Amino acid sequence: MKPRVMSLVLFTCAVGMLISPSSVSFPTAAVSLLAVAIGSGAAGALNMWYESDLDALMSRTCLRPIPTGKIKKNQALYFGIALSFFSSIILYYSSNLLSSILLVSTIGFYFFIYTIWLKRKTPQNIVIGGAAGALPPVIGWTIATGQISIEPIILFLIIFFWTPSHFWALSLYKAGDYKKAKIPMLPIIAGTQKTKFNILLYALAMIPIATAPYFFNFASLIYLSTSFSMTTYYVFLCYKLFKENNSKAANLIARKIFVYSIFYLFVIFLVLLIDNLIQII
Repeated sequence: MKPRVMSLVLFTCAVGMLISPSSVSFPTAAVSLLAVAIGSGAAGALNMWYESDLDALMSRTCLRPIPTGKIKKNQALYFGIALSFFSSIILYYSSNLLSSILLVSTIGFYFFIYTIWLKRKTPQNIVIGGAAGALPPVIGWTIATGQISIEPIILFLIIFFWTPSHFWALSLYKAGDYKKAKIPMLPIIAGTQKTKFNILLYALAMIPIATAPYFFNFASLIYLSTSFSMTTYYVFLCYKLFKENNSKAANLIARKIFVYSIFYLFVIFLVLLIDNLIQII
């Protein structure tokens, strides 16, 4: 069920729900977040069912349950389908139809569009497929409000534009794995230098996007200063990677970017949450 991925999905979903203008009772919030967690696990299970052959070839994924024989492929498929069904039903009854539709769309997009269609066919797989990972805060917002407005769209864009630099950094120092599995990640198809350039471009795009909550009046100067300073450092790391010509040193910087990017996204959403709570108090 990819619990590490699920934790970030749950966190961004919870932030979307908690910063919305509508209040949610604890039972509704708890059951709804449980449904989102189950839905995230469903997407992960279906992804690992379909990609078990690739997972077995890559050092990063070879210890997953199917390649190691702990779970049979059919078991993963049935498990993923069952979780998809139950998560959407639970969310429908705990919140509303829109949230349930968005959850089903997220699972469907991640599995059918990203996993089956894009991942093995185009180096833009991460860019387009990133939409699935960017939807949880929108789901959180709709759980509370039952509608979509500019605020959750901005939260969506933060994750959507963050995703390419995050995963392309990973693909740089894990390029051998992706090449072995014949996955057309950007470093394999376009080369290292073009990948570095694209990482830098997406990092630069994060400056206006990450600071947008302040300019759309749902965050204060506390959030603006934090997001701007953290994004500036992010851009600095990506620029450093772009200028580095030594492959070994570049791989170390790419690994640093990958780790920092996870911390970066977590802090951005955490500060946004704390900022909104302070304003309420």
